[in-house]
Amino acid sequence: MSDVLESPCFREEALRIGGEQVHTGRRFDVLNPYNGERVGSVAMASVEDVRRAMDIAQAYQPRLTRYERSAILNRAAALLRERTEAGSDLITAESGLSKKDSVYEIGRVADVLNFGANEALRDDGQVFSCDLTPHGKRRKVITTREPLLGVITAITPFNHPMNQVAHKVVPSVATNNRMVLKPSEKVPLSAYWFADLLYEAGLPPEMLQVVSGDPREIADELITNPHVDLITFTGGVAIGKYIAAKAGYKRLVLELGGNDPLIVMDDADLDKASDLAVQGSYKNSGQRCTAVKRMLVHQKVLADFTERVVAKTRAWTYGDPMDRRNEMGTVIDEAAAAHFQRVVDDAVVQGARLLVGNRRDGALYSPTVLDRVRPEMTVVREETFGPVSPIIGFKDIDEAIRLSNGTAFGLSSGICTNRFDDAARFARELKVGSVNLWEVPGYRIELTPFGGIKDSGLGYKEGVQEAIKSFTNCKTFSMPW
Repeated sequence: MSDVLESPCFREEALRIGGEQVHTGRRFDVLNPYNGERVGSVAMASVEDVRRAMDIAQAYQPRLTRYERSAILNRAAALLRERTEAGSDLITAESGLSKKDSVYEIGRVADVLNFGANEALRDDGQVFSCDLTPHGKRRKVITTREPLLGVITAITPFNHPMNQVAHKVVPSVATNNRMVLKPSEKVPLSAYWFADLLYEAGLPPEMLQVVSGDPREIADELITNPHVDLITFTGGVAIGKYIAAKAGYKRLVLELGGNDPLIVMDDADLDKASDLAVQGSYKNSGQRCTAVKRMLVHQKVLADFTERVVAKTRAWTYGDPMDRRNEMGTVIDEAAAAHFQRVVDDAVVQGARLLVGNRRDGALYSPTVLDRVRPEMTVVREETFGPVSPIIGFKDIDEAIRLSNGTAFGLSSGICTNRFDDAARFARELKVGSVNLWEVPGYRIELTPFGGIKDSGLGYKEGVQEAIKSFTNCKTFSMPW
């Protein structure tokens, strides 16, 4: 590694176990995808390290009041907003995401913290009267939510280095749970930085421990450890199904891939629709499960829409992610960029037409548009987790719905039409978790339910409110009334 430059913001990280920073005998490097600089060096956990973290978590019984949990989360949000530049610099350095995207991500993380703080104050118990039928009694049933008996394992991906972590950690804190987090080995620095922020805000360290390392070595222990009650995972379908098969009798929240369409009907405002198309395709370098992966366009407006998308794609600036003039930085690494290039090349060989893009320089991959694409091509049949825009024509709404539902995924969708009858039919018939009218497929706020069906997940939702439900046990208490 002698010829690898070290970043000025280099960080040497240790595991966070039981309130201690644990340095192990093994380490791995985190490299900047854009310039190859060594951004950090991170301790590698062993199976024994994971077991120790689990034992500490299981032995600790949180006693924080609702007010105390809310105060910790609000304090962390305030600290984060004060340190926006430092946090976004770290995200950009380890992931290659543009500064525009990383600053936006910091804002989202702060929202998660504030929403979690609000929910910690809200008692969502219910009261049921029991004298509702002829054989009922004069009683009431009251419901309460309690933390899990065991530990939560959280495993997060690379594409939103801090926000994916926040969406698992914050509901855990809000509900007085204990979590052991394993962030992606590609972007672990943001997770450690976020954990330290929470400790500074007053979080007992036993409630959140962080381990990093080779998933081939430690993942099975994180999944099968007897202290684990729930596993929350965001990532690829194959790994999600492996977790489901391996976990046994444990609660699972699996947020997996997507193949999300933007559907453009013949009455759509094409300028607005093409804006949504490029934003949905290229924000976050296209590395979102909810990115626009397919553009399904009515044949009557296909040529006009395609022309607009190509023009706006050519104008989408990309390059050095620290340059605030660039809309897009790199993808996560050179291997990912090379994969996108191969998939597009294969589509062209099969008859697709490359209209713009498909240029690669290391981990830099240009925004790319293809038309004359067929549904069976890999570029649309499988999830292309990058800035690639395949355009497919359709003749009527029946075909649009059939094309949209014709994949193994069912995460989200965006609809561009001004006809309410068509919008209502899409809402009813698309087999996805979210349908957004006149928005990108991924639109939501951090509070609202989010998740998919089919290969996109088990149907359990994320979003602060829904995660709180998943992370708690519901207990009923009844009394004479």
